[in-house]
Amino acid sequence: MMALQETMRWFGPSDGVRLYDIRQAGATGVVTALHEIPNGDIWPIDAILGRKRLIEKAGLSWSVVESVPVHEDIKLRGGKYKAYIENYIRTIINLAECGLEVICYNFMPVLDWTRTDLDYQLPGGGSALRFELAKLAAFDCYILKRPLAIDDYPPQIMKKAEAFYRQLNRNEQDDLISTILAGLPGAEETYSLEDFQRALDRYDETDAGKLRENLKLFLETIIPVAEEHKINMAIHPDDPPFPIFGLPRVVSTSDDIAGILANPKSDFNGITFCTGSFGVRKDNDLPLMVERFKESIHFVHLRSTQEDGKGNFYEANHLQGNVPMFEVVQRLMRINNTRTAPIPMRPDHGHRLLDDLKRQSNPGYSAIGRLKGLAELRGLMHAIQHLG
Repeated sequence: MMALQETMRWFGPSDGVRLYDIRQAGATGVVTALHEIPNGDIWPIDAILGRKRLIEKAGLSWSVVESVPVHEDIKLRGGKYKAYIENYIRTIINLAECGLEVICYNFMPVLDWTRTDLDYQLPGGGSALRFELAKLAAFDCYILKRPLAIDDYPPQIMKKAEAFYRQLNRNEQDDLISTILAGLPGAEETYSLEDFQRALDRYDETDAGKLRENLKLFLETIIPVAEEHKINMAIHPDDPPFPIFGLPRVVSTSDDIAGILANPKSDFNGITFCTGSFGVRKDNDLPLMVERFKESIHFVHLRSTQEDGKGNFYEANHLQGNVPMFEVVQRLMRINNTRTAPIPMRPDHGHRLLDDLKRQSNPGYSAIGRLKGLAELRGLMHAIQHLG
């Protein structure tokens, strides 16, 4: 069976992990974006080609664009949303003209992926990303002081949240604020507390039904363009895949995905299959989801999370945790065999290990931790190939 294409995410020339490091890890492709361009602006052809040449000079290919951010006005279908959709369309066309074929994007309101710890200590001495519901509640109810936030959490979580908040000093509060609002790479925006509350307020009249409809209308506009220019659009699931801060989530479950792929129905309206995001929910059967959406998987994030059934999880080793990685990868490779080119895959959210602990890197995107994850996944793919 044909292996998935091995890629790694790179955040551009300022990334502490260099293209040279990625090539040493054995990857052949890079997943990146023009992060310096403000959210909603058009990506110029010369900037795209400049980044592409830089990657190819290092002996790698630009395999996936991750991400072209969707402006909040588009998600809300308000403000200057029509102009931002036109800019998005122009960016799709420009990327296609430069030879790119896959665009990963998400439709998460306000925040991109969210964690409450960026250096959760592991027994072996490394560190991982972690999400803890009580810490989120402490931030939400006692630091942000979002109106009616307390109604979103069960009493046992609020008890832990209050105890956690009371023992925080000023620096620890600032660290929690930074982690949630500004600490993660690839985010569309960073916020002050006041700006964040204003951003949440914009969604007061937008429930899941409305957000789902806005996504459908957005896709009905851009997918025909993607189809014409042979660009595979790959929506990323919500992370975490449940509502936070009173915001709706509409890309969290198998049925969510089925609805997105049906409206509009197109080979170019597809998904990024992220095992970590989908895997946090026990009602998501990942091997069955691979089979259900096999025609629409354009890109794969492979990571595993260890969750406790109480809304808390951390990034586990790639072959451990709650994700049935063998079954998932085996089914993905069977799908791969039906394609003319391998599906790009990247190891997601590596631990900080060894020299990672001494060098600056984006949270979740360490050099050695991801190298370890990629090596484990490569070994798994080799084993599956031998099994046939």
